[in-house]
Amino acid sequence: MESDSAYASAHTSACDSACDSDYDDLDRRLVHALQIDGRAPFNAIAEVLGVSDRTVARRYARLRSAGAVRVLGGVDSTALGAVLWFLRVRCAPAASLPVAEALARRPDTSWVSLHSGGTEISCVVRTESEADSEALLLAKLPRTPRVEGVTAHSVLHAFYGGPDNLAGKFGALDAEEVERLRPPPVPPRPGPVRLDDGDRKLLALLATDGRAGFEQLAAATGWSATTVRRRTAELRAHGLLYLDVDVDLRMFGVHARTLLWLSVAPAHLEETGRALAGHPEIAFAAATTGPTNLYASVVCANQRELYRYLTTRIAALPAITHLETAPVIRTVKQAGNRA
Repeated sequence: MESDSAYASAHTSACDSACDSDYDDLDRRLVHALQIDGRAPFNAIAEVLGVSDRTVARRYARLRSAGAVRVLGGVDSTALGAVLWFLRVRCAPAASLPVAEALARRPDTSWVSLHSGGTEISCVVRTESEADSEALLLAKLPRTPRVEGVTAHSVLHAFYGGPDNLAGKFGALDAEEVERLRPPPVPPRPGPVRLDDGDRKLLALLATDGRAGFEQLAAATGWSATTVRRRTAELRAHGLLYLDVDVDLRMFGVHARTLLWLSVAPAHLEETGRALAGHPEIAFAAATTGPTNLYASVVCANQRELYRYLTTRIAALPAITHLETAPVIRTVKQAGNRA
């Protein structure tokens, strides 16, 4: 079996050769900079990238208007007691797209995708209480016409995802440039956090534009810019708010997303999950309940690279006893918006 370094070199070369011609190296470096600090001033990014402030602002505006890059304020709803579920919904073939679109319209869903030849839907659902979980999983979905079955996996622990982003794994910036852009760490602030109407307005605006200025956020919340700055820092310290970069992965040569459901001996679940999270192909990895106990979303340049990944990196994890793969054929909704 080839070494990790040889595999990584081959993987990088494949991605480099497959990168979409609509994007160039400056685009990829800008995206990596935003992944490090989504609210970094354009002049700070420009200094690291070696271009003018206007060039950075113009590039970001072009990429954002094209839907290729967006900085978003993500919310870790589990910090408020919510539960995340991965659902697999089996449908009659003619019903899968309408059901997927109905799920995508729900405000509590993300990553709604069709796979398994179009007869199965996967999605992430956030439920705020046991009653919400019961209503969705035991009442609403099973009674939806032409839904033939539902499998639910509750997320127990995320190994990779949320504030972590694939743009950082593809590494368009070198280590020195990364350190120059890295913001000071936010000291953790343990304990419960309660949201009021101002917080909800703040989070709603950041969810659509993570780079919204403090004056704009102040106008939306009715607070002063100083209060907005302080409250934003508090929500980040509580682990509730983080910055995410939603990017068109074709920029990095990625054209195929595949879902993996894996079974791992419980004694090796933590070790295997951490190893999986370190793979450059992994966009998300989490321990779950259900028939399998480890879930991952994998991105590759093509099916050949997927086969290479499964037969090298995945094959090298000895604790995996079962693996199921499902190539995504259509993404109906991504993190928070319809695709």
